[in-house]
Amino acid sequence: MTLHPYPTSLDAGQTAARLPYPLLVTELIRLLKDESVQVPQRVVQALPGGGSLFVMPALDARTAIAKLITLTPANTGTGLPVIQGDVVVFDVASGRRRLMLDGPTVTARRTAAVSLLAAQRLAPNTRGPMLIVGAGVQGVAHLEAFAQGLGVREFRITSRSHASAQALAQHAQSLGLNGRVVPDADAALADCPLAATCTPAGGVVLSALPRDDGFISAVGAYTPAMVELSAALCQYVAAQGSVLVDTPDAVHEAGDLLQAGLDVARFASLGEVIRQDMKKPDGPVLFKSCGWAGWDLAAARTALA
Repeated sequence: MTLHPYPTSLDAGQTAARLPYPLLVTELIRLLKDESVQVPQRVVQALPGGGSLFVMPALDARTAIAKLITLTPANTGTGLPVIQGDVVVFDVASGRRRLMLDGPTVTARRTAAVSLLAAQRLAPNTRGPMLIVGAGVQGVAHLEAFAQGLGVREFRITSRSHASAQALAQHAQSLGLNGRVVPDADAALADCPLAATCTPAGGVVLSALPRDDGFISAVGAYTPAMVELSAALCQYVAAQGSVLVDTPDAVHEAGDLLQAGLDVARFASLGEVIRQDMKKPDGPVLFKSCGWAGWDLAAARTALA
């Protein structure tokens, strides 16, 4: 048997190098059209102290993965990562482990890539500027993904931590982009046809109504109790534009939409958009992303390619 030439275990930098955004988006599309993909329900186990253990399996005809990560909100601001863990990748035929990917890196990049794919297919106006609410790992990933995948050059950044927002603005500038900190997300939304909320979802961070050509990707809330967007914002887009979700699992996970009293089951998923080659809708668009092990499988497939 010929051994796989790649290292068995990849650190954060090596994992990121295997997941360039254009290739990752291409693999997301392939996965959504792959009828062999199976994604069992994930297990979320509460841990003492407020953390959670996530166990997320997924497989296709050739590859199986298990994502094992902890999420520890108490680590925010301590210097310790909020998300830690790994994605273990197996060959279905032989059962052999092929790779171990850095879990937080996979989570960051596949989440941003899903937002990017949704914007490419659904956003009425992809030119920017783009508003990023939350300057942590997901904020960085979304800035890089939209710069690489849509050519966005101008970013407005806001965060509870001014230091984090300033650091992300400086990172943007180091990439040759125009990034600046703004004090008020709601005020900035009027100038930004693109927006992403990338916060711990402990409370509403965006209340202003989007532009008619606005696209918002809300990625922070993944349980019914979590929220980033006001109920009025969600209800407005549902009435005047289009709400879409990453997967049908959002019916019991999308806190923003559930707390707005919306019937999540009636919203199309990203898979339906891709498989039915849906046209861009009219009016503002809200894309609600809750996470799915299928996205991690797409990342594993990209890393193996």
